[in-house]
Amino acid sequence: MSALVTLLVLPLAGAIAAIALPSPVGRTAALAAIAATTGAAIVLMATVAFQGMPRLEMGGWTPPLGIVLVADGLSVALIVMTALVMASAGLAARHAFAPGTAGERAAFGFWPLMLLLWSALNVVFLSRDLFNLYVGIELLSLAAIGLVAIDGKATALAAAMRYMIFALAGSLLYLAGVVLIHAAHGTLDIDLIATRTAAAPDGLALALMTAGLMAKTALFPFHVWLPPAHAGAPAPASAMLSGLVPKASFAILLRLWFDTMPDRASDGALTLIALLGTAAVIWGSLGALAQVRLKLIVAYSTVAQIGYLFLVFPLAGGASAGVPWAAGAWTGAVFLALSHGLAKAAMFLAVGHWMAVAGSDRLSDLRGLAQLMPMTAFAFALSAVTLVGLPPSGGFTGKYLVMTAAFASGQWAWALVMGGGGLLAAAYLYRPMAVLFARGAQAGAAPPSRARQAVPLLLASASVALGIASAGPFDLLAIGRPLAAEEGL
Repeated sequence: MSALVTLLVLPLAGAIAAIALPSPVGRTAALAAIAATTGAAIVLMATVAFQGMPRLEMGGWTPPLGIVLVADGLSVALIVMTALVMASAGLAARHAFAPGTAGERAAFGFWPLMLLLWSALNVVFLSRDLFNLYVGIELLSLAAIGLVAIDGKATALAAAMRYMIFALAGSLLYLAGVVLIHAAHGTLDIDLIATRTAAAPDGLALALMTAGLMAKTALFPFHVWLPPAHAGAPAPASAMLSGLVPKASFAILLRLWFDTMPDRASDGALTLIALLGTAAVIWGSLGALAQVRLKLIVAYSTVAQIGYLFLVFPLAGGASAGVPWAAGAWTGAVFLALSHGLAKAAMFLAVGHWMAVAGSDRLSDLRGLAQLMPMTAFAFALSAVTLVGLPPSGGFTGKYLVMTAAFASGQWAWALVMGGGGLLAAAYLYRPMAVLFARGAQAGAAPPSRARQAVPLLLASASVALGIASAGPFDLLAIGRPLAAEEGL
């Protein structure tokens, strides 16, 4: 119980302290909140793994009047991944957002926005109330928009404005669906809605909420805000935005389709969602191949990698919910989300180091930097292994589970999407790798210290370790998973 409360309260307290206290003291308080929240995430994971799922009824009120927080395997896996990325981004930001480096405005604003983002993510991962989830994703969007615009550049402000338009549109669609659900059933608790008697507005409500969450996840064709936003933000902010923010809305989609209203999952709707995911894989990969700036390559890669996640719906939902391959597909999609979060955050932090040395992220300006910064180059290479889906990474484990489910169910087309997307990922990630490892490093600023270079390397190593030591995370995800994923390969 204390870990549940700490994960929500401590980041908020750290954000308030970062605003109220003078700059050096406020930043120290923010770093202390980051360390303590990371510890609470690990404690909560151990609690769920060894003692079961803790449940907290806010204020002692039971649903439908009260709001319930529950930690299951999915939520704690995402919470721990979030803690690792946040801690790494905080370490990178100690230098990137020092007052003498980033300016007073950015140095002041980054820490409260980061901690507000973290608190909102934890709210989304733990809440079982549809309106509370709306509050979480609204706070998440506001903090993320602030991080995009934090350096005040014209391009960043334009990207933040576009992001805000899509985020607000997505929120309105989601809220409209919540209103319909409450009008039909008188409750917004996920567990109570799952036991409801079906009503006429359920299908429309699910469609509205799904469309709104797709816009926030940046699934094709709602993806146009993501590349400029993620590429325009400073590297520590990009690491959080790309590695974490899309996972929140995707987690809500998993809750809606597999926990809340699995009976409304028609085969046609599930196939349409997977087709949009397929389009995202193709479009994002082609967009990455066309870029000459490394941050835009990594950002378009996020569009493509998000598409993989949506292949889970026809493989584990609807008519596939009760068949043996459903658990493999569902668990594989979560493995992909976790490994992508770690690897993509590592990539953006590595790019931030190179930009500090070369003064640019254009490929032509990064030639030979692997000779100057081999540790950072190795981190980028490990992340590329994960995103392509090569063994023994977590990306390989996720793709293996999803592709096995696709072949077992006879839906081999989704396996072709996974395989083709991996080849495209190898193509667009080879371009920066070839430039970085080419001979003839260009002169530039002094490289960062080895301690700072170790931060993205640790994240990239974690994405590979997720595949090597996959048995533990696999068992953790089995705790409290939906009925559609109870049968396993």
